[in-house]
Amino acid sequence: MKIDKLKNLLEEFGSNVKFEHDLKKKNWFNIGGKSKVFYKAENLRELVNFLKKLECKEKIFILGAGSNTLVSDNLFDGVVIKLSKNFNNISLHSENTIIAGSAVLDKSLSDFAMKNNLSGFEFLSCIPGSVGGGITMNAGCFGREFRDILLSIQAIDYFGNIITIPSKDIKFEYRKNNLPEDLIFLSASFKGVKSDSLKINDEIIKLKTEKDKNQPTKIKTSGSTFKNPTSQTKKKVWELIKESVPLNKSFGDACISEKHYNFFVNKGEASFKDMNNLINFVAKNVLEKTGISLEKEIKILE
Repeated sequence: MKIDKLKNLLEEFGSNVKFEHDLKKKNWFNIGGKSKVFYKAENLRELVNFLKKLECKEKIFILGAGSNTLVSDNLFDGVVIKLSKNFNNISLHSENTIIAGSAVLDKSLSDFAMKNNLSGFEFLSCIPGSVGGGITMNAGCFGREFRDILLSIQAIDYFGNIITIPSKDIKFEYRKNNLPEDLIFLSASFKGVKSDSLKINDEIIKLKTEKDKNQPTKIKTSGSTFKNPTSQTKKKVWELIKESVPLNKSFGDACISEKHYNFFVNKGEASFKDMNNLINFVAKNVLEKTGISLEKEIKILE
């Protein structure tokens, strides 16, 4: 749909809709161009209305915390939707059940669980994304994943229909699930185990210390670039990269982290082309050296 037509169609959403909006500062890489339409959903009622107006006539990309997203420098010919702080609510539903909006940060969910003496959420303190993104990719670390604590999700499809799906009806695998791609996660319920907040805090500190020792922090990176192979080898991706790639290789300001070889870094002004070239270079070299085809963990918006 042309911009002029979209402007007329979406006029009622006011400043919550922006056209040809810059996405560079909305992802952890600090890379990328613009989106034809950028929509910040104020609340559920407005989101339903927005989706019904669009009638699935545009490509849609849901942007969470931007912690595992690489954005193209070209104009994204579609609609980027980001949920507002009204999807950031979190509450205790029963003594061992938490309900969290999909915009809630994983770390915030972990902190809330600790304050309410619920164990099982400690690993979330080390995951930089949001609840919605965590469900999408079954995020995890230190042997725990979203599927281990999830009870159900509430979602909306691109036609504006709201549905609830119990976790038993979702097939989770390593860093993925079998849910339709035309779903926007609204909230989720999680189960915990009663424990002592001091013990929970000790576990969180232990996990964070381990993470900080092995992973880069406070720089322009987007977490793990590739998924660990689960069947072809017992080696981790960083080990395959170390064996296969000159670790000082860079494209422009895109380089491999010295601290964790599966983390790629924007040293300053790396472009999408720079980072994408580095990703492709590493994947090609690992395949040639080991015969293992790497699958990207980060999402690419182009």
